[in-house]
Amino acid sequence: MRKSYVIIISFSLMLLVSCGKTKTENTLVIQSLKEVTAKDILGNSAYLAISYGGYRKKSRDSQPTISELKEDLKILSAMGIKVLRTYNVQTKFPHASNVLKAISELKTEDKNFEMYVMLGAWIDCLNAWTEAPNHNVESPNNEGEIKRVVALANQYPDIVKIIAVGNEAMVKWAASYYVQPSIILKWVKHLQKLKDNGQLPKDLWITSSDDFASWGGGEAQYHVADLEQLIKAVDFISMHTYPFHNTHYNPEFWGVPKAHADIPDATKIEMAMERALKFAQKQYDSVTNYMKSLGVNKPIHIGETGWATRSNGFYGDNCSRAADQYKQGLYYKSIRNWTNNASISCFYFEAFNEQWKDAGNPKGSENHFGLFTIDGKAKYPIWDLVDQGVFDGLTRNGNTISKTYNGNKEALLKPVLVPPINEEIMVNR
Repeated sequence: MRKSYVIIISFSLMLLVSCGKTKTENTLVIQSLKEVTAKDILGNSAYLAISYGGYRKKSRDSQPTISELKEDLKILSAMGIKVLRTYNVQTKFPHASNVLKAISELKTEDKNFEMYVMLGAWIDCLNAWTEAPNHNVESPNNEGEIKRVVALANQYPDIVKIIAVGNEAMVKWAASYYVQPSIILKWVKHLQKLKDNGQLPKDLWITSSDDFASWGGGEAQYHVADLEQLIKAVDFISMHTYPFHNTHYNPEFWGVPKAHADIPDATKIEMAMERALKFAQKQYDSVTNYMKSLGVNKPIHIGETGWATRSNGFYGDNCSRAADQYKQGLYYKSIRNWTNNASISCFYFEAFNEQWKDAGNPKGSENHFGLFTIDGKAKYPIWDLVDQGVFDGLTRNGNTISKTYNGNKEALLKPVLVPPINEEIMVNR
């Protein structure tokens, strides 16, 4: 019914304006009434994407209110974000459904407000998060999760444009909960069948969001028949790449070559961040090459990548020295430039700091991936947006949006450390 209505209105408008406007102008009128689909959004730099969690407290039991979510969405919209990624629709945590409600209300309040969602369904194995997870059998909770994601996609078809089945649910280092590709494949096929039967919007795209290795870009142990079938079943691949984490786990690219020991520190840092970008690009290419080796050619987008600004662990002062706002700024700019120019969507991780992720360790890196602090300060990557006034009149937790370090770059740079010399990294591992 909606499509017929749009066509009729578009044709009527053409008749009304044809005497006074050109054919090109008439076409623009028609396009403005077209419903946006995942195909229109993904790979389109006009639709910047980000991973979003609105949690402010140390426990997810403290759910953000609709008002707080709307506060965040206005901030993200002001900086050009039009696509959000959420992670689960678990009954205990109504965050995603509340995000959809908040977007719907904002669209009612302002006809120009535009925001879409890649809605995640959390997938676990049997006995996940216990001492005896069974990775070959799925959790009985998965079926309910899929039912809820389907219901929300049908309730908000103007907002939900993508469903992601699982988050890092196939990568083997997710030892507490990972499942075999056959389980992800089962649910992807189920959702595709619902689309075919008219029980989900036919333009809804289905994927799974997982580590580059899970998509065949890493070790051969991932190259199994079910993964091949999964790659053929999804509408696109959503892959994760984290050079930040690899500054510890795979540090050869990160360390300063001994031959560069005498160059300026600022140059050493810039060169390390250039290598970090190339590391991400190499992982992207590895997934592309594996996909094409199967005779498949589908879009590949980045479901997650990011850079933490603080760490008292592997990425901090006594280890890889990767975590600070200056390096986050360099990475954010370079990853956006690359993906925008290459027509790759990048769901940058993440919008705001979330302290529940490592609640017992306030300085833990997982708490500090946001482009904003919890109290609404803009970190170095987006200082320029504060200068441009895009956040004027907006607040978070009652605070206006200001710069971290009071905008003092000299103060920002004081804690920034140069990556270790390569030989030093290998000794300290």
